[in-house]
Amino acid sequence: MAKQNQTETQTKEPGSVEQNSQHLTPLSPFKYSNRVQLKTLLLDRTDAGSELAGQRVVIGGWVKSSKEVEKSSPLPPPPLTADDETIPARDVSCVEILQSRIPLIRNIMEVLGGSGYVSRKKLRDSSIPKPLPPKSSTVYLLLTDGSCVATLQVVVDSAVATPSRLLPTGTCILVEGQLERPPTEGKHAIQLKADKVLHIGIVDVGKYPLSKKRVPLDTLRDYSHFRPRTTTVATVIRVRSALSFATHSFFKDHAFIDVQVPTITTTDCEGCGNMFQVTTTTSDQKADKEKLSTIYENEGFSLEIVKAAAKEKSKQVEALKRSESNREALAAAIHDLQKTNELASQLEAREKKNIGTSLKDDKVDSSKYFFATQTYLTVSGRLHLESYACALGNVYSFGPRFLADKTDSAKHAAEMWMVEAEMAFSELKAEDKKFETKFDSGVKLTSDHLSYLADAIYKKPVLVHSYPKEAKPFYVRVNDDKTVAAFDLFVPKVGTVISGSQNEERLAVINSRITELGLPQEKYEWYLDLCRNGTVKRSGFTLRFDLLL
Repeated sequence: MAKQNQTETQTKEPGSVEQNSQHLTPLSPFKYSNRVQLKTLLLDRTDAGSELAGQRVVIGGWVKSSKEVEKSSPLPPPPLTADDETIPARDVSCVEILQSRIPLIRNIMEVLGGSGYVSRKKLRDSSIPKPLPPKSSTVYLLLTDGSCVATLQVVVDSAVATPSRLLPTGTCILVEGQLERPPTEGKHAIQLKADKVLHIGIVDVGKYPLSKKRVPLDTLRDYSHFRPRTTTVATVIRVRSALSFATHSFFKDHAFIDVQVPTITTTDCEGCGNMFQVTTTTSDQKADKEKLSTIYENEGFSLEIVKAAAKEKSKQVEALKRSESNREALAAAIHDLQKTNELASQLEAREKKNIGTSLKDDKVDSSKYFFATQTYLTVSGRLHLESYACALGNVYSFGPRFLADKTDSAKHAAEMWMVEAEMAFSELKAEDKKFETKFDSGVKLTSDHLSYLADAIYKKPVLVHSYPKEAKPFYVRVNDDKTVAAFDLFVPKVGTVISGSQNEERLAVINSRITELGLPQEKYEWYLDLCRNGTVKRSGFTLRFDLLL
């Protein structure tokens, strides 16, 4: 039996690995290059790579931090050659150069020059400093390749590469070597002892903005091309990639069809009017800006002034909440803020109506502009998705949306990615709930209201539904009580992450809403055709992907 087992062991395949064996399967490099990614090396294993010691790999990445350590015993000086003692200095004469190179001439000079030449030669030789032997050192680099947040320690001897070229933060290197366990236990379970440097991408140390210290995010705005190299931004990008994949996987698992909606459109999908106009010329821009101006005064106050006042009053309310010293002053400040927000809502409603009226005559001079009518970057794809839902059933779209709303809020950007979905044969059913606080009909809940509900009252995500019709776009279905079938999911410290609604399928109602808001009906004829031909109840939602991230 023992002989049989011995024979079986001897006949095993060369690449096979026995249990408890120290021979490991070589690491597979990245498919499209010969390097091994750090994610494969460090994160996709339970041993953090420690059991890979002894394997040879190629690693590429960027230096995150570095350190040079001189060796305790310097390298021995190189052996002297026969001509080392006669190497001329910079200030020697031409005759001395000749005699140093030609032994015959040197001998003749010694005979003719006598003792004076010999003395000068000794004095010259004693004044020339002997070159110091090069310092021997070891460079320790923390390398990141972007595949994960983890770093790998790479050890490079000064005999392999010049340390000064490797040390600067941001240097790109491609090295080959052997994985080994560090001599002392520490943060890293494995390190790479490099014996070949295949590539060095140096940096301009004086101009490179990233350093070992943490760089403020505001400063990085001036160096957007280097932001992905920071740990924070790189981590956000990896999380975003995972969320994007999960989003598509969710809709695929629930039988939704992915469609692309137009980025350039003539339709104001949300009825907000704050859209980026697309044009190929700068002529008449001043006149167009005046035509599309969003400043409408009410008794001497513009919308911008009222919004600025509301922002200041909101800060006062927050300060009074933190102090908890004067409840009467807090109540008065909250009441004042509410009135200011009501005035802002009224001005916004008037602004939307005026903008809709101003856009009725939207014909442009085709000799000056690329498009024959005014076109904009889309703020929402919901309307276009409805046309697909009325043919394909359940559809969704994932892409950028644009809103020309100047704000300093971190919860809003001019370009934000949205996940939008529409479902045919679906409607909203919402549980009725009574609140003690009553709002005047038509007053829009502001971000301050929603922040207070989510942050202070409920301290968790809040779902707000059954808005007044004045607070939502024209296509949202009107309920019997003059509210609309719409909802918003508001998350503490983040804002409105999801907005959804059931859309209007009744032709007469949607026609009246377009007229009521003063929107140019000819722009929405294609949308009205959906109600005229094979209409169906339909609902959908928008997920603000960047806020979710």
